Amino acid sequence: MWHAHTSGHARSEPVRAEIAPRPLLAGDLIPALGIAVASIAFAPIMQTANAGLAIVVESLIGCAIVLAVPAYAPSIAIFIIFFQNLFVSILSSYMTTEQEMDFVKGYNFLVIAVMWLVTLALYALHERKHSAEIDQIMKWGSFTLATVTAYFLLGATQDSHAALVYLRNIALPLFLFQLSLLTAATFEIRITPFLVTVAALLIVCGYVELLFRDFWLSITNGYTFWHFDELKATRSGSWEAEMRATGRVPVDLIDRFRFSFLNSPLFEDLGLSSLLRIFGPNMSPISFGYGIAFSILFLFAVGYRWLALAAIPLLICCSVKGALILVIFVALAWTATWLLGATITLAVALVGLVLYAIAAIYIGLQIGDFHVIGFMGGWDGFRQNPIGRGLGVGGNLSEGYFSIDWNAAQAAGTMDGAVESAVGVLLYQMGIGSLVPLGYFLAMALKAWRLYASSGILIQGLAAFGTMVVLVNGIFQEEALFAPPALGLLLCLTGLVIGHHLRTQSDDRKVSATDSAPQ
Repeated sequence: MWHAHTSGHARSEPVRAEIAPRPLLAGDLIPALGIAVASIAFAPIMQTANAGLAIVVESLIGCAIVLAVPAYAPSIAIFIIFFQNLFVSILSSYMTTEQEMDFVKGYNFLVIAVMWLVTLALYALHERKHSAEIDQIMKWGSFTLATVTAYFLLGATQDSHAALVYLRNIALPLFLFQLSLLTAATFEIRITPFLVTVAALLIVCGYVELLFRDFWLSITNGYTFWHFDELKATRSGSWEAEMRATGRVPVDLIDRFRFSFLNSPLFEDLGLSSLLRIFGPNMSPISFGYGIAFSILFLFAVGYRWLALAAIPLLICCSVKGALILVIFVALAWTATWLLGATITLAVALVGLVLYAIAAIYIGLQIGDFHVIGFMGGWDGFRQNPIGRGLGVGGNLSEGYFSIDWNAAQAAGTMDGAVESAVGVLLYQMGIGSLVPLGYFLAMALKAWRLYASSGILIQGLAAFGTMVVLVNGIFQEEALFAPPALGLLLCLTGLVIGHHLRTQSDDRKVSATDSAPQ
């Protein structure tokens, strides 16, 4: 999947990852891209023709991918995470209501969930790799999913729609991790060329939008797409709530793309109070920001340094604090590992993350940051009810969200409920049970770190430190844990590096056993 080379002495020079040596363009890249596009591009048209037929066809596509070309499954999952909404936007003229639009956006989850379910079934039938370590990882993953499902059932008795949305948000990163883990543990996956191509496509889309905004909106049918979003925001009350909270009233579509730098009042005195954000093919600045951040780090790790540098202006223009912190943190961790060693770097990184969280909470309370106030609401809710209330209760999807008095919340430094903070929402909804998914994801990051500590392969370091910092970012962003290009993508990579290691370790044992057998 990816390889590293080192000199004779560990740490004598930075460890660099190399591109897989086998030429892949005709053999893997083009078929994988073709199947990925076909798997999701026509879902909006099928939806307008017959919703039931669309669900059946997309489910069958997910099954066929795992059964016919299983090694492509993680690549296809990553592609549809980034580009599904681009196809939805282009074909949005075929849709009639915002509800239909929302339904179509859920097909990426359907395809990934089906691929995961079929892979899991094959694992249970011993058609996927088994080992003591894989079985242990899967066992704890099943316990995590069971815990989340129990809270879903509790929340569904109060608000079934909100509970279902949060179940999807929490479960999808787990699905991506297990899908990648079992696939990489069973098959040889050379995903580097595919991820480089996806990163290049994201960068091209970002620069086209940045430099030619009207052209981008035209070729993507963006005006129609965002019209549906405006209808939804108006009817749900979210637009009015946002205007009350921020005092900003958009006049036209372009005004909706204007934000203060890093969406923070701290930079307004520097004249950075009105920047045009990039939304990318995700049609979401935060999702696109995390996608670009991941791309920068991945491209750097596999040797495309100039392409990684070319993407940095896009990261700045996305104006997403969490994504920028992801790049800085992982880059510092890579450097510190080279200079100080793996163990010292991990200790310093964990202490640094704790200090970062404390400082951000303190500053956020001083300036009345909505995300920090939302987290404090979740923390107070956890202290009041450590058992939890059930998924969907008290989050952004709750009925009371649009009637929040933000002035009163800022004055109090907290609120009733938990919004704009994934960790706050988990604490409020799942109570002590929230430690199960958060702990599982952290444990997988530490497992990837142990691989990095022994090999120095930068990709493994990205999986480990990237997952850690995004978990902490979840305190200040809902999207950090719930948007697939954030935690979902990093856990997908984590599953790939762990699965790849377990497969090659098993292959080495077989070779060793064969060599030592009597001739």
